[in-house]
Amino acid sequence: MLAYGRNTLKELNPKDIRKVMISKTIKDSSIFEYLKANKIKFELIDNDILDKKIHGNHQGVLIEIDEYNYSELNSAFDEDFVVILDHLEDPHNFGAIIRNCEAAGVQSIIIPKDRSVRVNETVMKISTGALARVKIILVSNINEAIKKLKNNNFFIYSADMDGKDYRTVDYSGKKCLVIGNEGRGISDLVIKNSDEIISIPMKGKVNSLNASVAAGILVFAMIGEK
Repeated sequence: MLAYGRNTLKELNPKDIRKVMISKTIKDSSIFEYLKANKIKFELIDNDILDKKIHGNHQGVLIEIDEYNYSELNSAFDEDFVVILDHLEDPHNFGAIIRNCEAAGVQSIIIPKDRSVRVNETVMKISTGALARVKIILVSNINEAIKKLKNNNFFIYSADMDGKDYRTVDYSGKKCLVIGNEGRGISDLVIKNSDEIISIPMKGKVNSLNASVAAGILVFAMIGEK
């Protein structure tokens, strides 16, 4: 798996890094000092070769790492707050949500195996280190995961335009927030299996928020209540 960027390099665990490819144009000595201090293998390479390998802004640093190790659902049963992403597709949204969750102290995010974005180089770049401190749990079926969470005393809140004003809802106890797909929102069956539907009131002409923005608002509203 490939990751990229100067900040990403320093936020990864050096033990997870196989090799780093550095652009021959880089003059920043601190990068080379970091690589040598952590005994990380590296090679100098033409910048145009890096451009062909990664379409994002690699900043002259391309990192070869082990494939991401997803966690199991039962690892979240003892936590107070988890987030489910119902077939999110945009890696930028995913990375931003990981950052939001890490900042709020949420330890686990659940995603489905099919028709969903997974951890890739863009997610790793956007999450800017938060990925190392948030578990990503891969499940075969979101609704089965919801049932198991309910059996472990989680209350399921799903974000949807037709729900209650999120500011009027009680979030005490163990909780799970479901954020839907960027275009389709939350699936009907997930809505049916939820305990409460919540929404963010809109005053402008735009009738919806970016998924990561909505997640940030709701996560921080809910995290304050145990």
